Amino acid sequence: MAACGDGNVKMELKAATAALALDSMPGEEDGAVETIPEAKPAPARNDAARAAILTGAILPTLLRLALPTMIVLVAQTAVNVAEAYYVGYLGTDALAGVALVFPVFMLMTMMSNGGLGSGVASAVARAVGGGRRQDADALVFHALVLAIVVGALFTFAAIKGGPVMYGMLGGRAEALDAALKYSNYLFAGAIPVWIVNLQAAALRGAGNVKVPATVTLVGALVMIPASPLLIFGLGPIPGLGIQGAGIAFAVYYCGAMLVLLRYMASGRSGLAFKFVPLQRRLFVDILKVGVPTAINAILTNLTVILVTGAVGLFGTTALAAYGISSRLDYIMIPLLFGLSTAVLTMVGVNIGAGQIARAKKIAWTSSVVGLALTGSIGLVVALFPMLWLHLFSSDPVVLADGTTYLRIVTPAYAALGFGFVIAFAAQGAGHVFWPFVASVARIVLAAGFGWIAVGYLGAGLATLSAMVTASLLVYAGFCAMAMIAGSVWRPDRT
Repeated sequence: MAACGDGNVKMELKAATAALALDSMPGEEDGAVETIPEAKPAPARNDAARAAILTGAILPTLLRLALPTMIVLVAQTAVNVAEAYYVGYLGTDALAGVALVFPVFMLMTMMSNGGLGSGVASAVARAVGGGRRQDADALVFHALVLAIVVGALFTFAAIKGGPVMYGMLGGRAEALDAALKYSNYLFAGAIPVWIVNLQAAALRGAGNVKVPATVTLVGALVMIPASPLLIFGLGPIPGLGIQGAGIAFAVYYCGAMLVLLRYMASGRSGLAFKFVPLQRRLFVDILKVGVPTAINAILTNLTVILVTGAVGLFGTTALAAYGISSRLDYIMIPLLFGLSTAVLTMVGVNIGAGQIARAKKIAWTSSVVGLALTGSIGLVVALFPMLWLHLFSSDPVVLADGTTYLRIVTPAYAALGFGFVIAFAAQGAGHVFWPFVASVARIVLAAGFGWIAVGYLGAGLATLSAMVTASLLVYAGFCAMAMIAGSVWRPDRT
């Protein structure tokens, strides 16, 4: 592909505006959306999208790429919220069991979306930006291989290690039993989860956001009624209890996997999905960003897991309160992820094309958007915590503990949004050092010092919550270092 900046850039920009406004990714899944007659060939639309990323106005282009993913991830998050709402009818032990499993499930989704998924998206984006179309196509198959291997490892680890892991986190008696029932069915679908998320990451890296968004949205619309149906039963369908919630997730991802793979194989995605010889250099290109970013995801979720363990020292009621309160922390992730995947793509394409100053400007602009987005939500919840807590429980002790956590932690959501977006911008540039340092600092402060304060110094939930807040501020500070590090902002040499 020719580099932008020559005499035909204006023509490309006109095509780009139309492509991103009406069809920001090539092709549609049969039956999911209406087929547009005489659609422009996928390569032409890819080139138009690339031109907009390289030369278009930053904020409008960012929003066109980010909004479809953000909308459907919010819908998917609504499924998680609805599930917790349904499980709440099964009692406090069931809520505590879900609280034990939820950080581990989020670890898997964050590693597949924002960990190795970021490595896939970054590699594809830089290949597209540099005009290396064959590499971009081959990366799709390499991503599938990684998804199968890592997904199988998650299934094995969760089923074999679940009793020990959830027991170490404070699960006892009925709460532990609920956690295991939920976990075993949930993680039986780990391979489909990884395949869906890594294939979607490849599409987003090429600027193709509509199909991954559509698959997720349709799944969310199916899950909201399917989950209570399997939990409580209806007519001839028996109620499966908490196992039903795990089965619903596994069935959804199996269906989404089949739909997405069929679409990728159809040739309409803009990326040619086919069997190719495995190449070490392409795995390296994915893993040089994916592995450190996956470690960041591990550290982020390990922070929540260890804090969950510390809260478990206060008893089952406090554990249930923390579970429903910290679930709001996780809701910030889909919002930020939708924004940040667009940032990663835009930065990666510009780095691949050698436009360093523009890539850095995209990072700064996007980080301010992330700060404003999560900061406003955090402020509302800090002022009115019952808007969230009353969705899940009416137990006065649970509500009191949840209010303590939310009023202390949610004002720091602005710092989370700022640092999270910058971390993805650095990943798009192919560098992950400062985000890694930020994640290490966060776990040391929130989990390490939190365990010491609660387990050895007798501190309460308020002190533990304050440490979580401090950890978010420190995280944002270290991520900001990536913006002034000269090693990050330089041309890609892949």
